[in-house]
Amino acid sequence: MSLAAAIDVKGWCPGVLRPMQSGDGLLARVRPWCGALRLDEAKGLADASERFGNGHIDLTRRANLQIRGLGDASVRGLQDAVARLGLLDRDAEAEAGRNIMVSPLVGIDPAEADIRPIAHALADLLARDRMLRRLPSKFGFLVDGGGHVSIAGERADISLKALGRTMAVGLDTPTGADWVGTTSVDEAAEVAAAIARIFIGLAREQGRLRDLGEGPFGRLRAIVRKGLGPVGNLSVESWRLIGVKGLAVGIAAPFGRLDAHQLRSLAGLAGEAGAVDIRLSPWRVLYVGARDVEAAQTLMKGAHEIGLIVDANDPILRIDACPGAPACRSSSVDTRRTARRLAASPFKGSVHVSGCAKGCARSAPADLVLVGIQGGEQGRYGVIRNGTARDLPQRLIDASEAGAQFDV
Repeated sequence: MSLAAAIDVKGWCPGVLRPMQSGDGLLARVRPWCGALRLDEAKGLADASERFGNGHIDLTRRANLQIRGLGDASVRGLQDAVARLGLLDRDAEAEAGRNIMVSPLVGIDPAEADIRPIAHALADLLARDRMLRRLPSKFGFLVDGGGHVSIAGERADISLKALGRTMAVGLDTPTGADWVGTTSVDEAAEVAAAIARIFIGLAREQGRLRDLGEGPFGRLRAIVRKGLGPVGNLSVESWRLIGVKGLAVGIAAPFGRLDAHQLRSLAGLAGEAGAVDIRLSPWRVLYVGARDVEAAQTLMKGAHEIGLIVDANDPILRIDACPGAPACRSSSVDTRRTARRLAASPFKGSVHVSGCAKGCARSAPADLVLVGIQGGEQGRYGVIRNGTARDLPQRLIDASEAGAQFDV
């Protein structure tokens, strides 16, 4: 079997109302409102993950939480618990469409515009407009406040970024966002929804905006630009924070995995620091705003003591790894075990360890990519240099070899 034929990309995005079967039971994704969990919501989800699942909680690249290890009989209990916390959408369609990332330091960083009303208005439009229910399940939006910790460089089909008193509008392309113009703060949510409706009219298949093709994308871009102001040359990047900056504390979970005890403890530490919520981000980093510098330092120390990462130089932070086997049925390799070996190795570049070619943990290229092979080569990795999990591997190695031979 060829390497290309051994790779099978499959799967979809689960929700609380429509969970997905995985290797360790059913998997349910919880979407916080505007990217933030109140402390009581965080504690409630921690309790629910223990009671109805296996207590394992994953942070996703879309700034959501995934509760793992659910059983057929326990899903309804989780749904009831999430509903009591006010985090459940009215139906599975509305849940699947509410894919909105929000910059995590809004209201904490004084340099950040308060874009939460825009995110709330957009969420309301996605829930109410029946036409927008036809968007592909992975079609996503991004709303950035223009502060020091920016998500504007992350992939989203439609991006909004604060520029003073206006919002820049970005459209996703195969090479990144095309910032096509500006709109007012008051009209930003309606503009994003209008672009999504145009996309629905042009798209022949249930792909993403970047999959439209040159002709349809050009028509969409021309229509959109007519209603927008000038933007000039806008260059954006994503900037994450690990540790303390001002009153903001960035806390990472190793490979995006928390257990229920850690989430519950972090919520308690956040409350002691004067915070009212925990913010999620696309980097699997949680953000908390403290009342003063001393409280921020105490919070960071407490987070370290419960096994979370507060050091920006921690080698685990340069490695992205999906849950792998046995948690994921698409994988035959223990990705997290391999990732920890690589973290302790001399290799200093960026690393992506993926259980299959779907590449859930990272879409951007990495210096070294190890992809679990399916089919006749199960239990082995394909090796890719300077690429993504969907590229063709240059060679195969046994899982036991990973970490020992990559020394540059």
